[in-house]
Amino acid sequence: MVLLVVVITLVASCKGQSKSDTDTLDTPNLQVQTNTTIGTIVTTIDNRIWVVFQDSNSNYWFGSNGKGLYHYDGKELRLITTEHGLVDNTIRGIQEDSFGTIFIETSEGISKYNGTSFTTLKPIVSPNNKWKLESTDLWFGYNANDLYRYAGDSLFELKLPRQDLTKAFGREVARTPFESNNFSPYGVYGIDQDKDGNIWIGTVTAGAFRYDGISFIWIAEKELTVMPNGAVPGVRSMIQDKDGFLWLSNFKNRYKIESNSQTYEKLSGAERSEGASEEKGSYFNSGLSDVNGDLWMTTYGGGVWKYDGTTISNIEVKNDTEDVLLISIFQDNEGVLWLGSDNDGIYKGNGVSFKKFEPNLK
Repeated sequence: MVLLVVVITLVASCKGQSKSDTDTLDTPNLQVQTNTTIGTIVTTIDNRIWVVFQDSNSNYWFGSNGKGLYHYDGKELRLITTEHGLVDNTIRGIQEDSFGTIFIETSEGISKYNGTSFTTLKPIVSPNNKWKLESTDLWFGYNANDLYRYAGDSLFELKLPRQDLTKAFGREVARTPFESNNFSPYGVYGIDQDKDGNIWIGTVTAGAFRYDGISFIWIAEKELTVMPNGAVPGVRSMIQDKDGFLWLSNFKNRYKIESNSQTYEKLSGAERSEGASEEKGSYFNSGLSDVNGDLWMTTYGGGVWKYDGTTISNIEVKNDTEDVLLISIFQDNEGVLWLGSDNDGIYKGNGVSFKKFEPNLK
């Protein structure tokens, strides 16, 4: 089935930026060394770890859901909190720029770590809506009215193009049950980049947007908004498979957008392997494409799912008989897969099975 999508061309130019639109921050000139002595030395990791990240110096960062940020260099584990300069202890994302600077996304703002101390980024709400797409940009979704674009020395708060959601989805979705993002259906749940460098933006109930640096495509499908039973899965993760199809946070459908096209093709998701039950859910919280092009997707209590280009198979992740409530997945510099959970810390695996991670402290 080929469907017409809404293409929104930007009216405001992103060029000709004036000094009044920018909030200049110190930009590092040298590669940041993140072997840190900041924080408190600890021996255990909290059970609610939502984010796992490895920086370019091979240090690991683990973001908790309310207890702060952990830094692990292979020998020492340190806990970093608001007492050490973080803007908030609830961690929602971790990124690194080309200089090695670490950016910590929280529910109360973004902290920038230069290897010594933290700075809280101050967003610029520009009337010109500074939409632009550069290869060095960083994108953030939490604590913004919609989302932020960090352009090397400035953090711009951006607003997604508003649409007729009631007409598109056939029901009222103007308000959501979530306190964050001002109850807006455009609150951003996930930001990912496809193989062509386009940015995909998933929202709480307003569907998904693709931004190519010039215009937007809006995908407004009913499985991407409020469900008939009132459930709100949200578009949390958007990943592209080896054949170019986009998977938007669910196993039900996949999407194909041809280059320079204003249409998309919506196809059913792949068949599940034998024993992979539909009862374990149809939506995933986080996903990635590994070095072989296979897709990996995590679910909240339904384990890890793998798509090899033909079928979707399931790997259970349990602590004895209890399901591990998975939030995120990350692949490190060595190709190892890491899982963040909401009830049992961190797991890591080789693609066949996953085992709980315990830091090797020396």
